[in-house]
Amino acid sequence: MKQTILTFYQFTDFPDFRDWKPILIDLGIEHNIVGSLVLAKEGINATISGEELSVHAFLEKIKEDSRFQKIKPRISQSDRTTFYRLKIFLREEIVTLGDDSINPSKIVGEYVEPEDWNSLLEDPEITLVDTRNDYEVAVGTFEGAIDPNTKTFREWPEFVENSLKNKGKGKIAMFCTGGIRCEKASSHLLKNGFKKVYHLKGGILNYLEKIKPNESKWRGECFIFDHRVSVVHGLEDGETKLCFGCRWPLREEDLSSPNYEAGVSCPRCDDSLSLEKKESLRERQRQMEIAKQRRQVHIGQKIEDH
Repeated sequence: MKQTILTFYQFTDFPDFRDWKPILIDLGIEHNIVGSLVLAKEGINATISGEELSVHAFLEKIKEDSRFQKIKPRISQSDRTTFYRLKIFLREEIVTLGDDSINPSKIVGEYVEPEDWNSLLEDPEITLVDTRNDYEVAVGTFEGAIDPNTKTFREWPEFVENSLKNKGKGKIAMFCTGGIRCEKASSHLLKNGFKKVYHLKGGILNYLEKIKPNESKWRGECFIFDHRVSVVHGLEDGETKLCFGCRWPLREEDLSSPNYEAGVSCPRCDDSLSLEKKESLRERQRQMEIAKQRRQVHIGQKIEDH
């Protein structure tokens, strides 16, 4: 059955965020919602999935609070199972940078609509930066973008200090999956003396939804944090798979490698996994295949938000 997926976030003053967890759990049960929500004192970050009327009812209940009335979700649909359960995390930040002095509610860069993004990139003074991590960039990115080669977003300040500081007087354009990391990344740059900072409104997902493939400067697919693994233009499901041995996204050349074993390992991790680890993954893969044949869900399969 086709599922509707809503992705949304809101930076706001949210001191009572801990009180919301039981409320959202009950609301999720009521509407049969699965997905992942992160709550922190700086706001909410979520991807939820379910029947169309149910996910919208869930979000509308959240938006009854005046702090979240401006939420504009990104909507997509898939025949695949995107999540197996509802998880609600209480954290220090909804996007972990490790610097609580950064406040996107007060200052962020200049938003650029997807329809204006290509024109901005034609400016020869623009330095284009992908704010995502290495495993995401490996799946796809905008042509000409700088890859920070980060493992986590916590490494962003170090990248800025080492690689962007000398561009502080120039124009910086940045992008991320849905826009949330750019809110923090642009706020961080402005706080550190950068003057002209732009970011793609709604992120890559908004661009892929609104820009036709023949007009696009995007190359590859877009990594996402659910069981679809990636999407393409029109927010259709992509072809990227995920290695369960090392969590690295796999493309066609990886899948055809003699060092690839479905559900177990890939060329990147085949030599480093222990025999015990591989056998454990093989057993999980066998159980998943049995569940698939019986048309059941095997809930041991997880996607981690790095």
